[in-house]
Amino acid sequence: MHVVVIHGWKEETTELIQALAGTVGITPYEMRQRMIGGGPAVVANFADPHAALTMAAKLDQSGVATAVIDADAVPSLASCFVVRRFEMNEQAVRIESGDGRCAEIAYEDIDLLLSGTRIRGESKSITVTERKLSLGKTLLSGGIPMTKKVEHQEQVSTEERDTILCLYAGDRPTAVFSQSGLLYDGHGAGMKLTRELNFAHLKSELRRHCPAARCDDRLLNRLGPVRILGPAQNPETNLDLAFAILARTLRSGHH
Repeated sequence: MHVVVIHGWKEETTELIQALAGTVGITPYEMRQRMIGGGPAVVANFADPHAALTMAAKLDQSGVATAVIDADAVPSLASCFVVRRFEMNEQAVRIESGDGRCAEIAYEDIDLLLSGTRIRGESKSITVTERKLSLGKTLLSGGIPMTKKVEHQEQVSTEERDTILCLYAGDRPTAVFSQSGLLYDGHGAGMKLTRELNFAHLKSELRRHCPAARCDDRLLNRLGPVRILGPAQNPETNLDLAFAILARTLRSGHH
């Protein structure tokens, strides 16, 4: 699936909204809804890459920047450099993955820090046992209330939330820091009491060391991925795509 993304407009004029809506084939009201938040925003999905590129070219003529991204080719965050340990000095952050790979990234090379919330939903069936009044047993006992075991199945839904931070530095593989998956001994004497505090400290230290890097937290709340992906994509199962779109469009003006 190839998604067509718009971004980079200065203001949402009526003329711009009408022109974009006409190109995409939706109502001006729908287009205005897509543009809330200032972009980037997915406005169309195509199986055919040529159709996606054709629409992007038409949208370009209306005065917005566009991007076409192959959603199926976006690497999952789990396949990136998932950081297990880290250590920071004054010039660079040293990272190590769970499988023992190591890298050192100079702060001056870091150009983007994106934070987001990964939500994993799970539904499972459990057996619930209750005791209920048995009329048959009660009659046989001469009126003494008797009970029997009754079993039934119930669907139970659980939700796991994890904060992640994606670090982008030039052409290096994306480094993914997960609040629940990190060891925080790299903080040394600055280590905090909880994962939440340690993760917040990591983010603030990276931002302090990388003042030139762009930082964006819009994917931390549910509305962020919804606004980027539009109505055709599930924001929970397509968070990797939301990160890819945001990184691509934010970095397009960086180089």
